[in-house]
Amino acid sequence: MTLSIIIPAYNEEKTITYILNKIKEVELLNNIQKEIVIINDCSKDNTEQVILKYIQENKELNIQYYKHDVNKGKGAAIRTGIQKANGDFIIIQDADLEYDPREYNILLRPIIEGFADVVYGSRFMGGKPHRILFFWHTIGNKFLTFVSNMFTDLNLTDMETCYKLFKSEIIKNIELKENRFGFEPEVTCKIARMPNIRIYEVGISYYGRTYAEGKKINWKDGFRALYCILKYGLLKL
Repeated sequence: MTLSIIIPAYNEEKTITYILNKIKEVELLNNIQKEIVIINDCSKDNTEQVILKYIQENKELNIQYYKHDVNKGKGAAIRTGIQKANGDFIIIQDADLEYDPREYNILLRPIIEGFADVVYGSRFMGGKPHRILFFWHTIGNKFLTFVSNMFTDLNLTDMETCYKLFKSEIIKNIELKENRFGFEPEVTCKIARMPNIRIYEVGISYYGRTYAEGKKINWKDGFRALYCILKYGLLKL
C-alpha cells in the first residue's frame, strides 16, 4: 500500500527542504510506502530550484513534481495533487513546518485497523504540543468549525486543519471547486454528505508560524471559509 503526500507549495524556498527531509525520515506502519506529490503554485521565489535540486539529490524517493503556470491558490494545487496521486491513501501536507509528518501513523491507524474512511488531525484535542500564538485565529477556527458542524451534523473540533487523510477512492470521486482556503469547508461538507462514511478525528501537534515567519492565511480567508460553509452546507452545491 502507498500513502500519497500532497504538498501545495507557494514561495516556500526556506522550508520545503526541511519538510521533505522530515517526510523522508518517516517510517510508516505496515510497511506502507510513500509517494510525494509536490504542486508548485507558480512560486515567485526559488521554490522550484530548491525542489528540483532536492529531487536530483534524493533519487531513491518517489517524488512527483508538477507546477502551475499561474498562481491558482492552495485549493487548486490540492486538486491537481489529488488528480496526480497514485496511492491508496491521500494526505495533505503544507510545505511549511507547522505540522509534523512523524504523526502520519496516528492518522493512518484508524484506517488501517478498519474503523475509518477519513481521518482529521485536530490541533485542539489530545496532549500534543501546540504553539501559543493568535487568540482571534483560534476563536475564528473554532467558530468556523462550529458553523460547519451545524450544517454537516458532525462533531469535529478542527475543521480547518491541514491534516486530512482520505482513502483515495473517496477523495478522487468528489468534485472540488474552491481554489484557495475554501477547500477545507468544501471538502468537509461534501465528505459529510456521503452515505455510510466513517470520519474519525485524532489529536496532532501544531507548530504555528507568525506572519513574519511566512504565514499566509488572513481574515479575508476566514470570511471566504464562512461563505463556503453556507454555500456547500446550505445550498448543497
